[in-house]
Amino acid sequence: MSGKLLKSGMIVSFMTLISRVLGLVRDVIVANVLGAGAMADVFFMANRIPNFLRRLFAEGAFSQAFVPVLAEVKEKHGDDAVRELVAKAAGTLGLIVTGVTLVAVIGSPVLMMLFGAGWFSAYLDGAPEGDKYLQASFLLKITFPYLWFITFVALSGAVLNTYNKFAVAAFTPVFLNIAMIGAAIYLAPQMQNPAEAIAWGVFLGGLIQFLFQLPFLAKAGLLVMPRWGWKDPNVTKIRTLMIPALFGVSVSQINLLLDAVIASFLVTGAVSWLYYSDRLLEFPLGLFGIAIATVILPGLSRHYAAASEAAFKYTLDWAVRFICLFGIPSMMGLIVLAEPIIASVFMRGEFTADDVVKTSHSLIAYNTGLVALMLIKVLAPAFYARQDIKTPVRIAIIAMVANMVFNLMLAPFLSYVGLALATAMSGTLNAYLLYRGLKQRDIYSFSSKTSWFIAKAFVAAVVMAGCLFYVMPDLAGWIALGLSGQVLHLLTYFGFAIVAYFVLLFVFGVRLNDFKRQTNAESK
Repeated sequence: MSGKLLKSGMIVSFMTLISRVLGLVRDVIVANVLGAGAMADVFFMANRIPNFLRRLFAEGAFSQAFVPVLAEVKEKHGDDAVRELVAKAAGTLGLIVTGVTLVAVIGSPVLMMLFGAGWFSAYLDGAPEGDKYLQASFLLKITFPYLWFITFVALSGAVLNTYNKFAVAAFTPVFLNIAMIGAAIYLAPQMQNPAEAIAWGVFLGGLIQFLFQLPFLAKAGLLVMPRWGWKDPNVTKIRTLMIPALFGVSVSQINLLLDAVIASFLVTGAVSWLYYSDRLLEFPLGLFGIAIATVILPGLSRHYAAASEAAFKYTLDWAVRFICLFGIPSMMGLIVLAEPIIASVFMRGEFTADDVVKTSHSLIAYNTGLVALMLIKVLAPAFYARQDIKTPVRIAIIAMVANMVFNLMLAPFLSYVGLALATAMSGTLNAYLLYRGLKQRDIYSFSSKTSWFIAKAFVAAVVMAGCLFYVMPDLAGWIALGLSGQVLHLLTYFGFAIVAYFVLLFVFGVRLNDFKRQTNAESK
């Protein structure tokens, strides 16, 4: 079982890696075109709102509610019942999202008044910053339909994942990156406002992703005509699980959106600095955290439906070890190499050395919570697989309130860096409370093997990071290397870090079989 999980996890991670690398290329090009000034702030705000709602209607709450029910139907009633559920779920969710999209496109000025409160206030006062409100309201009309496309993409991806076809859904985001890159290179130079061109890239990317998955659904015999099914028992169960999960799954996105609202009151560039640092944070988070969560949720749901408690615990313990294997060194490495990475990736065109320093500060702050944010991705599904929504929702609300308090405490003193640090702190609290809830219910607790592994991984990562810090030049020295020198040095640092980390783990007694070996608990 764990061998299959490892294989599936590596497939999803590889496909996600392709998407993340292209996403990084996309962000480099966007940074070159927009920089980190007013135009970038406007685009990132207009893009963040539909992406936030995507977590609610698509990959987040819906998937966490849909997959356990779908797995149960597949396990107990077969493929015909699955097709009926998919048709009714698509029809019901689709009609709701269509209504939300139409209202949002028409009412974009109202939405931007809420999420860009600082800019709206400046608009009412006739201040120059008020122009951001008008531009962002217009761009939101272009970017918001992305929500409609990505909702169906998430639904079809969840269906394919349940049938262990992980690669298609993991590869699909590549097309969004390609569309945005194409818009930035070819369309932006032809338009007066480059941000508008990239917004059209978002729209086109959503459309292409939607069309890409349809043939795979058809090949699997799962492409069905959507039907309204609000009162269908399984759809009722999904929406019953989904409504409270809107808070539970999306707490990190809500926190990021609150950061953006507060940042709209701060200095120009704050929204952009937070965005670029968050994008770099999303690289390891998506590559390992989200990838492993995608793989284990169908398995956890099947184990719960089959009343296989030992397999449930083992799968979760394996996921925690896998997250820590890559999450801990990623956290340490990004903290030490924040400035070099940001300078190498973004510093060209409109993106200045000052933007490098400012972005690195928020990246370091975000990174203090990276492992916790990864663990949320695997601990929360343990509840959702058991169709227990109340516990993670209660925890998420506590974490969200804590984030607000942390924001109010830290932002007056640390500005935008305080917002990033508050997100990391609330994420850590969320992960701790999820783990405590699982442990108190005797659902899961770290095995001694996992506890020792975490300690070994932490020591190895600290030693690795210390060596990197010792040999790394300061920012001025790094900039003087030039792009080719920077790339060569980064590749050298990455290679050294990987080798040093895994050699230290080997010395500490960690072996690959620790992630592949099948136990008696699994085979039962």
